[in-house]
Amino acid sequence: MPTTTLAKEPAKQEIIGRKIGFLVAQVGRAATRRYGTALAPSGVNPRQTAILFELRRDGAMSQQALSEVLDIDPSNLVGLLNFLEEEGYAIRRRDPADRRRHVVEISPRGIRLLGEIERAAKRVEDEFFGALTLEERDQLRELLLRVAQSTEVPSIGEVGEPESC
Repeated sequence: MPTTTLAKEPAKQEIIGRKIGFLVAQVGRAATRRYGTALAPSGVNPRQTAILFELRRDGAMSQQALSEVLDIDPSNLVGLLNFLEEEGYAIRRRDPADRRRHVVEISPRGIRLLGEIERAAKRVEDEFFGALTLEERDQLRELLLRVAQSTEVPSIGEVGEPESC
């Protein structure tokens, strides 16, 4: 896998390296490309993966609830769920209590897929953050979580497909 460099010219790296926002954006783009490459063999994209993680965590739920939890427009969610259902990663059925609603749940195949995705993500993380100790990774994670909780970080529903994946 090719190594991503911040900049070829030292002057550019100096300017960008001193601006935390630009540096985080560059590192984020590089991480997005690597995660996209790692996800490619599974055939799912980050938004579909987020749906499966949510269903595994919270169990079966209505499409409406899933749309709200992940902040995905209901019409966009239908397309994402169509793919997951066709591939056998999710099960969608009418709610017996209200035939107008659909209930969605992760399938056993979807659970297995998430295991594969978690292993691939760990490999990417180990490679990508290999220059940091485990303690430094934990510290970085906590700092980024604090920033994310204090600012308007887009939800998975607002984030488009990764570029160049």
